Amino acid sequence: MIKKRLLLSAVLFSFGLTAPLAQEQPKNQSDSVVQLFGVVMSADSLKSLQGTSIIIEGKGRGTISNEEGVFSIVVLKGEQIRFSSVGYKDKVITIPTTLKDDQYSVIQLMVTDTFYLPATVIHSLPSREEFERDFQNLNVDHDDYYIANRNVSASKRAALLNSLPADGREAVNLQLQQQAQKSYYAGQITPIQLLNPAAWASFIKSWKRGDFKRKKSYSDESANTDDN
Repeated sequence: MIKKRLLLSAVLFSFGLTAPLAQEQPKNQSDSVVQLFGVVMSADSLKSLQGTSIIIEGKGRGTISNEEGVFSIVVLKGEQIRFSSVGYKDKVITIPTTLKDDQYSVIQLMVTDTFYLPATVIHSLPSREEFERDFQNLNVDHDDYYIANRNVSASKRAALLNSLPADGREAVNLQLQQQAQKSYYAGQITPIQLLNPAAWASFIKSWKRGDFKRKKSYSDESANTDDN
């Protein structure tokens, strides 16, 4: 019974301490509310600026000035207010925490923001002779289509075939072809192609094409192509 009385007394005591704090919190917050109003003008001509953004820093809310540059917004003491307008530098003000009234008026002057653009040089039109000379001496880079056709040309493929070693698949196919050739003539004498007219015709065509001439290496072919 005594424990229940002590527990009830502790609950009532804690409630008595928190009740005044809960009552004072809204009062303190209401005291910090300030009605901010004023007008936004340009510093050089004192012209009212329409559409100026008045944003509370870190709160994500604000307002804009009307056609006469007048604005009004509810803020709290100590908050920072950012004024931004196109063509003018941003300006940040802080609401005084020692403000006694619930209203605060400002006349915000915006300074013009200067942008320095790079210099533009204007040249006269070239003559016909100058245009023809520059056009003929113009070094135009090869496009991807031309480079692709050059890489798959017959000369480039022949140079790659003579310079690059065979890969595993090509080596296996060559070995299988040789084994098939030996198996085909197994148990008999391999015919001599010396008297075969088809072989002679193939030899003559290869000789006319220049297949038996000494061919350049792939590195030499690439160097000549790059120079051209």
